[in-house]
Amino acid sequence: MNLPITVTGAFGYSGSRIARRLLEHGHTVRTLTNSPGHGHPLANHIHAAPFHFEAPDELTRSLEGTAVLINTYWVRFDHRRFNHATAVQNTLTLFAAAKRAGVPRIVHVSITNPEEGSPLPYFHGKGRLERALRESGIPHTILRPAVLFGDGDILINNIAWALRHLPCFGVFGDGKYKLQPIHVEDFAALAVREATTTGDRTIEAIGPETFTYRELARTVGQIIGCPRPVFGVPPWFGYAAARLVGWWHRDEFVTREEIAGLMQNRLYVDAPPAGATRLTDWATHNAATLGRSYANELARRQPTLPTPV
Repeated sequence: MNLPITVTGAFGYSGSRIARRLLEHGHTVRTLTNSPGHGHPLANHIHAAPFHFEAPDELTRSLEGTAVLINTYWVRFDHRRFNHATAVQNTLTLFAAAKRAGVPRIVHVSITNPEEGSPLPYFHGKGRLERALRESGIPHTILRPAVLFGDGDILINNIAWALRHLPCFGVFGDGKYKLQPIHVEDFAALAVREATTTGDRTIEAIGPETFTYRELARTVGQIIGCPRPVFGVPPWFGYAAARLVGWWHRDEFVTREEIAGLMQNRLYVDAPPAGATRLTDWATHNAATLGRSYANELARRQPTLPTPV
């Protein structure tokens, strides 16, 4: 069955994997994007249109005829050019446009443990959007990934980069808080599956392995042949060190809010895995290249506005 499916950010990290799988399944793929996609392998196979958040009627027209909207649009942190408050408002505009356009289904990317009452903008914003989607009345699936890994990822690659370049590795506090990474291809397969289902559901999109942050650093170091002493540091000190790395690379290595989210165990849920790929197997297969170069979040966003996760 060939469905017209719109993927926000189909030239982005997770969006491109989702779009490629949809094309392989014979679907027609459109995208709403801030990136023109010049030179991207999918650019000639996908019709691209701007988001038009500032023009809701135009955004609505862009969504007309869409059978499923898969939304990956978000921002990782606040920046002078983009912030979570704007991302929330833009997504609310997107949901409203989808309803006016008569889109029959939405697959929406959230996060583990979203909470409107959280003081952390990322988790607060995701909680607000989950409620808005439920209240919209549009049939939907909400996917809640913790951490994505795979070729081109940010977090796991930059942990490996730090292990390759620093004599030791500091974790925030005791490092006993947990995370459950899911491979980006497993996540894409899950999104594609949910595009053709019915009803409303929320899925904890986690991988098959659970690590404490301390265990993750030790495991990655051993796999890439750079075992380092791993020890706890006060969060303020770890943030200061991360700021120094970010300053050197003109990037955000990690933010205060991300540290707080980690330490509050927000990247862990007690649920069965939704993905099958083990991070340890993937890292072992890619040990020769993992962390060889730094993955710069802000460089990827230039010169566009906020890009999807």
